[in-house]
Amino acid sequence: QVRLVESGGGLVQAGGSLRLSCAASGRTLSTYGMGWFRQAPGKEREFVAAISWSGGSTYYADSVKGRFTISRDNAKNTVYLQMNSLKPEDTAVYYCAADGRSPYSIATSRGNGMDYWGKGTLVTVSS
Repeated sequence: QVRLVESGGGLVQAGGSLRLSCAASGRTLSTYGMGWFRQAPGKEREFVAAISWSGGSTYYADSVKGRFTISRDNAKNTVYLQMNSLKPEDTAVYYCAADGRSPYSIATSRGNGMDYWGKGTLVTVSS
């Protein structure tokens, strides 16, 4: 069993930056692909970014490409999402999830079938 805990959310002005972390316990993440998803109020969950178990492959939603960067430190059992140039439309609860699939498969899954989920961290971007 893997327990995922997100942190780093908060309130930031448009144009600002935040770095989210997803720390795992219970089992190593080093064999899992990881994804970040988000859900805004009244909207469906959407894919944000994914990274392979080695960190060598990443995939991003078009809406965040060039602004967000996903990375991981397997020694620390932690995955990160660096978010720059934030926009009000980035406001959402952000969730990390673990799965054995590739970043592209995680992206196209829309989060369905992911093995483990965190409980989320709220990001609010003010205009």
